[in-house]
Amino acid sequence: MKIQWLGHSCFRLTESTGTTVITDPFKPSAVGYAMPYAQADAVTLSHKHDDHGYVDAVKGLPEIIDTAGNHDFKGISVSGIPSFHDESEGSKHGENIVYRFSLDGVIVCHLGDIGEECTPELVEQILPVNVLLLPVGGTYTIDAEVAKDYVERIMPDVVIPMHYKTKHCELDIDRVDSFLKLFDDENIVETNEHTLEFDRADFDGESTKIIVPKRYKG
Repeated sequence: MKIQWLGHSCFRLTESTGTTVITDPFKPSAVGYAMPYAQADAVTLSHKHDDHGYVDAVKGLPEIIDTAGNHDFKGISVSGIPSFHDESEGSKHGENIVYRFSLDGVIVCHLGDIGEECTPELVEQILPVNVLLLPVGGTYTIDAEVAKDYVERIMPDVVIPMHYKTKHCELDIDRVDSFLKLFDDENIVETNEHTLEFDRADFDGESTKIIVPKRYKG
């Protein structure tokens, strides 16, 4: 399966069959830069804010998944797990849905705009995870320190940080460096690739790699 970072918290997940899911498409004016052209079979929305729920950015007639519970389409299993957008049970920013995908036997978890601390109850619903798509920028989500706690408790094979300040991002959030400095250099991979490919056989369960892909601009 392939994972392509389209910017902010938006990814294109593609199974070997060609079935494609896009997570949290964003409105350009809400983030500060545009999403590339994107077409998908399904779209998942962690919540309805403009920087996560702009369905008009996705071409075609995708199935929209915006609720908790189990969803299946074209052989891909998706589980939506209710959570909160802030540390006060949603009183500040509302609710958030964590999505857990199974593509070609690889388990991908997209935490959306998670804002609550990592609890044993939430971890139990999420596990196991091969690839964790993790917000790290703070302000509207968990910050770098809490994000590290999620990594240590979930123990995924791969972490791909998201929802952080980039060159053209206009949101008041932190850069990815604050998160990366919490880990040993040997566990960090910064790549100029914007598409990453994974196979179930790639994971040994013995360590966690933090991979920082280049945002797709085309």
